[in-house]
Amino acid sequence: MRNFIVYVFVMAHKSRSLYLFLSGIVVGAIVVIGISSTRIDSAATTAESGTEPKPQYRWFVPELPQSLSFCSENVPLDRWEVRERLQRELIVNSYQHGSMLYILMLAGRYFPIIEERLKANGVPDDLKYVCVAESSLQQNALSGVGAASFWQFMKDTGPRYGLEINDEVDERFNAAKATDAACKYFKESNAKFGSWTAAAASYNCGQAGFKNQADFQESQNYYDLIFPDETNRYVFRILALKHILSNFKNFGLYPLLSSDFKPLKSRTIVVENSIENLTNFAKSNNTTYKMLKIYNPWLRAHKLTVRPGKHYDIALPE
Repeated sequence: MRNFIVYVFVMAHKSRSLYLFLSGIVVGAIVVIGISSTRIDSAATTAESGTEPKPQYRWFVPELPQSLSFCSENVPLDRWEVRERLQRELIVNSYQHGSMLYILMLAGRYFPIIEERLKANGVPDDLKYVCVAESSLQQNALSGVGAASFWQFMKDTGPRYGLEINDEVDERFNAAKATDAACKYFKESNAKFGSWTAAAASYNCGQAGFKNQADFQESQNYYDLIFPDETNRYVFRILALKHILSNFKNFGLYPLLSSDFKPLKSRTIVVENSIENLTNFAKSNNTTYKMLKIYNPWLRAHKLTVRPGKHYDIALPE
């Protein structure tokens, strides 16, 4: 009997210890969960604080605009497949924050030049977004197949639209002249296909490529046609870029306006005779070879040959 009483006492003591141990685990778990929840809430509050929206922790599908046009041509957002294709490009491009901020900075330097040439050539201002889609306004952009600079002209295509391209001179790298060449292409394509939207699409797939699809599918309306994926997305990427760059603060983009790139202030020298050494030429005009190339990226060699009756306008720092 005595042994039984001792056994009962020991088991009761062990059960009480076990109960206390398990109770401690439960209480501890509740405390940890509570602390964790508090920290998460605090972090969320911190992310949302401040006077300006700066999305860092939460990502949203961008809202579609109520209406949208390209070169004064209506985008049929009442069609579900059009909305979905535009939504895709808005998602992809709006979250490339670094690239979009840099494009906004470069726009300060190059848009004034591009816009002036578009206006002078009588084509819509919206076509500048084709340039953004092609090169992200990167002066030295080169594609794997040899397309170059702002408007990504091929070496054999540029001369058809008035660009000089050789070992010493490559006017694809001249923002003003390359824009003039692009305008010739757009006007030619608009005349063939009846819209600036179709002209923009043909800039990607070529006039022959657009015509082949339009003829087979019996329509010249871009939104009624199906192309290979790159051209299917091309105009919608242009539309997304237009919408984002025109409403950049709505997408959480805040470039430092005080440090935006501005058009380079320059003076122009008309050159009618060959230059054997561009370094000597630069030094004789109180600048450096480096600055000469920055202001004139179309100069592609160490010298410049000027044929009889020809001349070049060379920009130098003001």
